[in-house]
Amino acid sequence: MNNYRSSAELKASAKEHMFGHYGTAIGAYLLVTFGTGIFTLMVLSLTGDTSTFIGTCIYIATSFALSLLAGLFTSGVSYFYLKIVCNQHVTTGDVFYGFKFYPDKALRIQAWITLITYIGSIPEYIMIYRMPAHPGTEDMIPYLLCSLLSGLVTLILNLFYGQAFFLLHDFPQYSAGELLAASRKVMRGQKHRLFYIYISFIPLLLLSILSCGIAMLWITPYMNATLTEFYFDLVQKRQ
Repeated sequence: MNNYRSSAELKASAKEHMFGHYGTAIGAYLLVTFGTGIFTLMVLSLTGDTSTFIGTCIYIATSFALSLLAGLFTSGVSYFYLKIVCNQHVTTGDVFYGFKFYPDKALRIQAWITLITYIGSIPEYIMIYRMPAHPGTEDMIPYLLCSLLSGLVTLILNLFYGQAFFLLHDFPQYSAGELLAASRKVMRGQKHRLFYIYISFIPLLLLSILSCGIAMLWITPYMNATLTEFYFDLVQKRQ
C-alpha cells in the first residue's frame, strides 16, 4: 500500500523548500503577471463589441490565443518550482523556459485543455451574447449557473491534467498526447487528494482579499510549491 504524504506534510515540505526563495518566486510571479497582462490588454484592444456575434467570435478567438500563450508560461512556472523542490538554483528568468524548450508540446497540451474548457463554456458565452444591456435577476441567475458549469469543467480538467506540465519536464521524450495520458494515469485514485489541497487554500485566498490582493505575492508561490510537492509525491509512490 502506498503511503502518500498528507496535505499538511506536503505544505510543510513546500515551506521548507521555499525558504530563501520567496524573493525570487515573487519576482517570477510578477514577471508572469506582467507578461500575461500585456497580452491581455492586446486582446482587449482587438476585441470588438461582444454584444454582436462577430464581436463575440473575435473575443473567443483572441482569448483562445491568449490561453495558448499562458501554456508557455505554465510550462516555465512548472520548471521553476521543480527546480526549487529539487534544491536547484533558480532565477526569475526560468519562467520563460517554456518559450525555449518544448514549446510545441506545451502549446499542444494547453490547446487540448483550453479547447475542452471552451466547449464547457459555450453556454456561458451564449448567455453573454444574449445578455441585455441592463440585466435583471431573471437574466443573472441563468448566467451564474452557466458560469458555475464553466468553473466545474475547469476544476475537472485540473484534476485530470494538472500534472501534464510537470511530466513534460521529467519526460520530454513523450508526445503531448502521451503526457496528457500520463497525467490521467498518475491521477487515478488521487483526484480527491488534489481537490482537498485546492480547498485547503481557500481560507488564505479569502484572507488575501483583506490585503487587496497583496498577500497573493506570497500565497501563490506557496500554493505552486505545494502542488509541485504533490506531483513528486505521486510519481515517487508510483515507481
